[in-house]
Amino acid sequence: MSGALIVTAALGKADHARLTAERTAHFPPERNYLDAHLTMFHALPPGSEDEVRGVLSRLAREHRPPAATLASLMSLGRGVAYRVESDELKRLRALIADHFRGLLTAQDAGGWRPHVTIQNKVPPAEAKALLARKQAEFEPLPLAVAGLALHRYMGGPWDALGRWSFSGNARA
Repeated sequence: MSGALIVTAALGKADHARLTAERTAHFPPERNYLDAHLTMFHALPPGSEDEVRGVLSRLAREHRPPAATLASLMSLGRGVAYRVESDELKRLRALIADHFRGLLTAQDAGGWRPHVTIQNKVPPAEAKALLARKQAEFEPLPLAVAGLALHRYMGGPWDALGRWSFSGNARA
């Protein structure tokens, strides 16, 4: 849906740079419109922008950065992603989902599989080969989650609408 609002967990600078470099190395260039990202909601209604901004701002002010881990690799069939584990981030997402209940798409209302995609839209054999190479050297790593971010979907690229850094003491 063009104009839909996308909420992401904003990655720490070093992790963002490293994961974006992996995405650039493995994603088809003609389809790689975005930096590495961790999507929390795919399509909130465009008319809810002010309310979304308010909720994200409040949660970032109240909460500390959630602990997160790049826990494993996952196959996307035609791509590869890092599976993210974070109970605190799941609880933050649940708070946002509860607030916007009734406005969520089926995709956003269903279960959440947090991940960072580093390859997509390639032939399955190419994806399988990358997955095998990555799994051979993979070890879980901490993932810095610095805040929450809001974007507008523009049919490919996203427009950045805001970013709120975690600054509170509350645990999600």
